[in-house]
Amino acid sequence: MELQKINGHSRDDGFDALDGLAENEEFLPHKTTIKKKELHFTDFEGKTSFGMSIFNLSNAIMGSGILGLAFAMSNTGIVLFIILLVSIAILSAYSIHLLLRSAGIVGIRAYEQLGSHAFGNPGKVLAACIITVHNIGAMSSYLFIVKSELPLVIQAFLGEHANTGEWFMNGNYLIIIVSAVIIFPLALMKRLGYLGYTSGFSLSCMVFFLISVIYKKFNIPCPFPEYLYENTTSSHLHNSNMNSTDCEAKAFTVNSQTAYTVPILAFAFVCHPEVLPIYTELRNATKKRMQTVANISILTPFTSGSGVESELLHTYVRVDPLDVLILCVRLAVLVAVILTVPVVLFPIRRAVLQILFYDKPFHWARHIGIAFALVFLVNVLVIFVPSMKDIFGLIGATSAPSLIFILPGIFYIRIVPEEQEPLKSRPKIQAACFTILGFIFMVMSLSFIIIDWATGQPIKGGH
Repeated sequence: MELQKINGHSRDDGFDALDGLAENEEFLPHKTTIKKKELHFTDFEGKTSFGMSIFNLSNAIMGSGILGLAFAMSNTGIVLFIILLVSIAILSAYSIHLLLRSAGIVGIRAYEQLGSHAFGNPGKVLAACIITVHNIGAMSSYLFIVKSELPLVIQAFLGEHANTGEWFMNGNYLIIIVSAVIIFPLALMKRLGYLGYTSGFSLSCMVFFLISVIYKKFNIPCPFPEYLYENTTSSHLHNSNMNSTDCEAKAFTVNSQTAYTVPILAFAFVCHPEVLPIYTELRNATKKRMQTVANISILTPFTSGSGVESELLHTYVRVDPLDVLILCVRLAVLVAVILTVPVVLFPIRRAVLQILFYDKPFHWARHIGIAFALVFLVNVLVIFVPSMKDIFGLIGATSAPSLIFILPGIFYIRIVPEEQEPLKSRPKIQAACFTILGFIFMVMSLSFIIIDWATGQPIKGGH
């Protein structure tokens, strides 16, 4: 049944009836007296401020992009990297525009329900499965980082040159502790908007990371002095063939790895499963307002150290592995990754609820149970199935293009009525080309993965 009112405005007024009004809401929330409005769109009013929404979506983008941007820049050069990054950012903003436009037509802000309106129940199930599998893979990737890096950080803080075998240097124990103490409690929040504070702190960690790395850049000579640090578990510390090219940025670089950077950059902007949940909870939500949230959030990869990611940190560790500032920065990056996991979990729980409990009211037991099951599943995968990382890479190569390009384009073509936009209209032709581009990205990514598996030479900076 079509909704007759959306956020207190009739369908005749359009989804963006408030777009022309002044949006004078504060950036960060504070206690105010707000007249309670009648609920129409969801079972609660959107109460998340504009600023908190930006923090959450930026955190989701930062989490997916932190793993591969350094590899992309090192294999393209500064100029080509910026050109590609800007191009992919524009495409991602356009993709979110398609999602918001489709949501405005049907009056529903759930990715799964867009699939239902486009293709019936199969579309709903397909969208839910893609979101679930992709985000579980993302959660697993983040916990893999914690499992491998946190023991090394603790080892360095203790001044040890090798893992002593203590329980607090065991990555399996550490991810269980992190999951139980940090991730699971945050995942119990009823609304995604409540995570705006932790997302803001996560972004602060990345700002600290950026400032620190820039500071180190101007305080370490080039070429780097070699610091002999033996008996370490990090293979990147053993490279003694250092020269000036290790620390000099190049304007253009083309090599055998350059082609891999395009899908890596595309995946750096995967935040689409979080867009509609954040839209649902946005206070005074309009399409224009949410698009602004998305556009500002998409700037995150440009400001969170787009060219100075983990590779530079590893280089500085090679210079002085016990440098206190660099240790603090490594810990801050780990904190940022950890605080991204609960944000990624929310769309999975929402997908499960949409499929299995669509007509059920909110219940804390169900809410907590799904969160516990997801955290438990991801911990089991990371601890007992390390080879799953390659499988998740394969899944990500298919799910990420689907979420960014294919599904938004197809949904737009199917949902927007032909009375408003004929099939041969420019917007729908653009959406069709956008969908085709997604299939091209998918074929490219799968081809690279198959080549890697066949040659036994994995991508250095890939997921």
